[in-house]
Amino acid sequence: MASSPTSPIMCICVLLVGSLLSAASAGNFNSDFDITWGDGRAKILNNGQLLTLSLDKASGSGFQSKNEYLFGKIDMQLKLVPGNSAGTVTAYYLSSQGTTHDEIDFEFLGNVSGQPYTLHTNVFSQGKGGREQQFHLWFDPTAEFHTYSVLWNPQAIIFSVDGTPIREFKNSEAIGVPFPKSQPMRIYSSLWNADDWATQGGRVKTDWSKAPFTASYRNFNANACIWANGKSSCNWSSTSKDNAWMTQELDNASQARMKMVQKNYMIYNYCTDTARFPQGLPKECTATS
Repeated sequence: MASSPTSPIMCICVLLVGSLLSAASAGNFNSDFDITWGDGRAKILNNGQLLTLSLDKASGSGFQSKNEYLFGKIDMQLKLVPGNSAGTVTAYYLSSQGTTHDEIDFEFLGNVSGQPYTLHTNVFSQGKGGREQQFHLWFDPTAEFHTYSVLWNPQAIIFSVDGTPIREFKNSEAIGVPFPKSQPMRIYSSLWNADDWATQGGRVKTDWSKAPFTASYRNFNANACIWANGKSSCNWSSTSKDNAWMTQELDNASQARMKMVQKNYMIYNYCTDTARFPQGLPKECTATS
């Protein structure tokens, strides 16, 4: 996946400044999230500006948002487990509840020192997932904080890293593909041991001598519709600049950046896995824009 000096890395780094500026209106972990498990392994620090999750042989840890959301642009900065992170998974996702739940996933699969993390993405609608795309990142996600974003509106779900789109899941209801649009979701994150599958198909196990493993979070921001008591906080008729994300789509330049990332850094795409789908690829894979 080598690149010329002027291709992916240089273009993507230029976008970093804008993504960092967008996090200036960050929320507060004390007011926005609840620690849900881990028996003290999850901590909110710095007056609510930093959250850490830890994993040891006894347990991992996790948190969830106090609010439920139905559409929004959600940003979080993460710094992943450094060093030998093999066997660990840091999951950061939105999800509703129940057997027909909707879900939008970022999962970070650890690896042995010096080998790249795998960024795993997936979309569930009406309880059906299996829409995986995986990437290697163009930077070390353990050295500094980076911004991972989900833009979710009635037209599409767009996954972005440091302001650069890496994946778009369009609303294809017109051809019979369910799209997440009616079930409010909370934000969840967890750090846990998955050495039966996470690293090289489970061949590389967690080295517990390196525990505790720690991932860090900061600069949460949700420009989103909060769902409470059966109602949305959004004024759907508003044309406010704050609601611009509700109709946002990828323009030609953003499409080009996304295709560049996919060409250079995508390592798996369910939409090209003909062996997995011998009866034909899923409908959304062959739909035209």
